[in-house]
Amino acid sequence: MSSTQASLLLQKQLKDLCRHPVDGFSAGLVNENNVFEWSVSIIGPPETLYEGGFFNAIMSFPPNYPLSPPTVRFTSEMWHPNVYADGKVCISILHPPGDDPNGYELASERWSPVHTVESIVLSIISMLSSPNDESPANIEAAKEWRENRSEFRKKVSRCVRQSQEML
Repeated sequence: MSSTQASLLLQKQLKDLCRHPVDGFSAGLVNENNVFEWSVSIIGPPETLYEGGFFNAIMSFPPNYPLSPPTVRFTSEMWHPNVYADGKVCISILHPPGDDPNGYELASERWSPVHTVESIVLSIISMLSSPNDESPANIEAAKEWRENRSEFRKKVSRCVRQSQEML
């Protein structure tokens, strides 16, 4: 897949999202001259600790998209077992296709070219609703999630408040 084909596919996905917005998030280009870098705003899912938050992220696509997955990095403060300290999101569908060298994920759980921006963001919203503490990116957050839920709640509440203040 050439970067021209990737560019055309990304333009189509952006147009589709503009025509048919999806509840819970919005997306657009960081710079209108670069279709490979998107700004995504995710609304904290209802009935979760993240409810009421407005979390911003950058989605960066490789030139060979959709054969390889994009990376997603929260630019808003985020306390979550599946988000690294630098904001990078760690979920199975963003891992390169094929077998997991660590043997943790099935190949079917990893990246596949059928995924779209919409399916990626919906997976991130699902991640916010139900963290996976079995394979954490943020070990401290995972430990708190398991052992000290009240402290975890406090930190997430602080992130939600900060996200609201940034509006």
